[in-house]
Amino acid sequence: MIDHLRTLIASQAGFLPRQNLCREYLQARLLESLQREGAFRAWAFCGGTCLRFLFGLPRFSEDLDFSLAEADPGLPFREVMEGVRRRLAAEGYAVEAKVNDQRKVHAAMVSFRGLPKQLGLSPDPRIALSIKIELDTRPPPGAVLATTLIRRHVVVHLSHHDRASLLAGKLHAILSRPWLKGRDLYDLAWYLADRTWPPPNLPFLRAALQQTSWPGQLPTATTWKRLLVAHLTKADWARARADIEPFLERPADLTWITPEVLLPLLGKPGATSR
Repeated sequence: MIDHLRTLIASQAGFLPRQNLCREYLQARLLESLQREGAFRAWAFCGGTCLRFLFGLPRFSEDLDFSLAEADPGLPFREVMEGVRRRLAAEGYAVEAKVNDQRKVHAAMVSFRGLPKQLGLSPDPRIALSIKIELDTRPPPGAVLATTLIRRHVVVHLSHHDRASLLAGKLHAILSRPWLKGRDLYDLAWYLADRTWPPPNLPFLRAALQQTSWPGQLPTATTWKRLLVAHLTKADWARARADIEPFLERPADLTWITPEVLLPLLGKPGATSR
């Protein structure tokens, strides 16, 4: 499998494209391993990496995000992650999984030790390529689930949030983060530019905002875009572009992270970016 990965990334020119493709391949292998461990009987895939794997979002991502979809979580998170580690270790990867299951959002940092050296991405054998896996064990109510067969590096049948719920999750991230991430703004532009994408799942968005003590008015079908416009006035656009730039499949897409692009998609003329 490492030989296949070496051949795969050789098709890319430059360090960042190779590293991004390497991480994406490992994300796919992690999804495959999670399915074999039975995780998707209770977990739902969500977040930016979900958008890439299911809908072709043209940016790379670092983490794998999941939400508990069933009252019965099945195998404990720690056992699932140990099973994933064993599967990948059996293929020759030097892999470890550091697990924190003491918080509402369980997390595991899966590290492939020495892999960058093996692939020619680093001269240092101590360097690891790491992917964080997070599972929200007490998600807000209201998400709608769907299942999709994906064929990106592997074939996996995934349970995931549906399109309206994915958009709601992204809006919650934008409204609740302490600062606006470029990847969130990029994803927002991508969502809004697709006129076939359904509007956000508002009951899910409202429940998520209430869960995180949102201080403002809760969004409605007629106000959610205005709330976003008001929130985007706080954006540090230069910082946001620096955040997203290393993950873009198409460098020209950096122009999306401007008020001139985003605000008109929300029904308001753009302003000068900084």
